[in-house]
Amino acid sequence: EPLAQRLGALLAQRILDIPSLPDSLVVVPVPLYRSKRSERGFNQAERLARAAISVLRRQRPALRLQLCTGLLERRRATESQAGLTPHQRRANVRGAFSVPRADAVKGRDVLLIDDIYTTGATARACATALTRAGATRVWVATVARAQKEFATITEAEPAEARIETDLPMEQDFVCWDGISGGRVDHDGRLGTNART
Repeated sequence: EPLAQRLGALLAQRILDIPSLPDSLVVVPVPLYRSKRSERGFNQAERLARAAISVLRRQRPALRLQLCTGLLERRRATESQAGLTPHQRRANVRGAFSVPRADAVKGRDVLLIDDIYTTGATARACATALTRAGATRVWVATVARAQKEFATITEAEPAEARIETDLPMEQDFVCWDGISGGRVDHDGRLGTNART
């Protein structure tokens, strides 16, 4: 818990750096599947979200932040993403998330919180579910960003696996725009379309 508080405070500082951060946000932690949540006893993304919200409310009282822990659901268990290729990661989480109460996000900006951003497959799958439910934009904030080692791609891998979908390391956050269906990078440029 104390670690989540410290990391959440760091995350809050980075969130405050987002240009044009909306004044009203639905804050959604990336959910765990119910058996994983029971096994672990907590959701690390939820703890980070709670800690970040606490700091954000103190530092920018005008922000209207609504934590919605049950808004996004993981419909099925997914295998660990560790060791999977980018293509396998996307396939692993494709269709794994849903928004049972679309009315709670319709026309709203959403701040999605997770612990780590590796290839963006989880963030992309969550953002897709949220924008399909009517969210205007999905802002993604994570505590850590995995750095690419030397990636090798074999000819046996599908062409889709060879397409670069990662954000460059110097980009600190990403936003999926539900209106255009595209990714808006940290400087406001419209990036590549979010895929599922």
